[in-house]
Amino acid sequence: MPAIRRVLIVGGGTAGWLTATFLARHLGTAQQGVRIALVESSEIGIIGVGEGTFPSIKGTLAAIGIDEARFLRGSLGTFKQGIRFDHWVRPRGAPGPDHYFHPFSLPSQRSAGPELLPYWLLGAAGPGVAFAESATLQKRVADAAHAPKRPGDADFLGPLNYAYHFDAARFAGLLCEHGKSLGVEHLLGTVERVQLGEDGAIDAVHTREHGALRADLYIDCSGFRAALIGDALGVPYRDMNDVLFVDRALAIQVPYERPDTPIPSYTIATAHEAGWTWDIGLQARRGVGYVYSSRHTDDSRAEQVLREYIGPACAQLSARQLKLKVGYRQTQWLKNCVAVGLSGGFVEPLESSGIGLIETAAYLIAYLFPFDGAMEPVARQFNALMQARYERIFDFVKMHYCLTQRHDHAFWIDNTDPSTIPATLRDKLAMWRCRPPQRLDFIADLEMYLPASWQFVLYGMEYPTDLSASRACYPRQEAARQEFRNIRQVSERALVDLPTHRALVEQLCRRADARATMPV
Repeated sequence: MPAIRRVLIVGGGTAGWLTATFLARHLGTAQQGVRIALVESSEIGIIGVGEGTFPSIKGTLAAIGIDEARFLRGSLGTFKQGIRFDHWVRPRGAPGPDHYFHPFSLPSQRSAGPELLPYWLLGAAGPGVAFAESATLQKRVADAAHAPKRPGDADFLGPLNYAYHFDAARFAGLLCEHGKSLGVEHLLGTVERVQLGEDGAIDAVHTREHGALRADLYIDCSGFRAALIGDALGVPYRDMNDVLFVDRALAIQVPYERPDTPIPSYTIATAHEAGWTWDIGLQARRGVGYVYSSRHTDDSRAEQVLREYIGPACAQLSARQLKLKVGYRQTQWLKNCVAVGLSGGFVEPLESSGIGLIETAAYLIAYLFPFDGAMEPVARQFNALMQARYERIFDFVKMHYCLTQRHDHAFWIDNTDPSTIPATLRDKLAMWRCRPPQRLDFIADLEMYLPASWQFVLYGMEYPTDLSASRACYPRQEAARQEFRNIRQVSERALVDLPTHRALVEQLCRRADARATMPV
């Protein structure tokens, strides 16, 4: 069978260009390695719901060779230290905490020190202290709108773990510029039809502007249209709307009132009657949107909820509606075509899985790359790994909904129906009634979210794990209490040591500008 020397990516945006840059860097395109071309239409806009990321993006940016300051400047990016969930446990105004936090830093654990989660469950942190606040510095730092790192820290490193928020269109433009510098051929063209060969594989992609484009491997980054994997090859899409109900989104870009408005360094996810709003702070604006279920509300009411959340600042601003296809293709690599991004699947914007799945797919294609043309074994491994990852992400996201104590609207009541909870998640929750989640519950290479993320969300949602039967297993109460005290003290120093979020972003952008004007 012929070796793979040419790759054609159909579609741009974050999916297309992140895949192109990662493959070009790994496969040596600029050094006469595998040739990569990307064709995209100038008539198709970029869906901007994926403006939040997971900490894996730092490794991806480092791998493709974009430094942190350049990334922030080019994408209008900011730092993201986690997600604050408002009113997910109980309705607004109900007695009890009105929010919880999912930080990206791991729970503190000194060498030879006790694991803090069981002792938090046993009350060693004190009454009413949330797990995320008792076990990390990050909630206190993020609540104060401080940054997770200092100006002198190396790229992608800092005292606290983090990801980013960014403008999706600007990020795609930055990746396009970088991809071309790595040898990616950029073609502007509209795909009119896909030609299959006698063996059922893709033989050519026909475009209006460039005629027939041929390659050895085709990567479908055409979004929900799925022009190759869906329309041409007919791979079915598994709808998961019976598990996650949201299928619509409305988005508005909201300018800041003042240029020096503090920038939150987390996503604010606020629960509403039929879904939730995201609120993301970029350098000059907020990206705000309402993700909702069309079975539980209508579009006009959804827009009313969104505008009431934003307030007068959106009075003259228009909202953009997006239709979401929640689900995935169990076969994402078929013959000589592999789907990446929305063409392969979508798990709603909560917890920023979209870009993380693009990173995973690009990584797998690069490191499993069938240089000799033997695609079938690679496709089987790719499909198995991606399907397992999708299944685990659906479990994780569903956990946010099914543990709610809200009974004020049908959307929340329906989310607690056991028939909507995957059996794999039901099994996990059953085990965690008498013990907390730990690493043996997870298979590292199949997981997007670390055990700590499950712990922060599980106990943010106030899951009742009862350790009374195993109390004797945790004799280090005083050591745990001392560590909880240490964390409170260190968090005070962190607020002094770490700059404000806006100050750090502006300093790094100035650094990028200075580098851009330096003579070569």
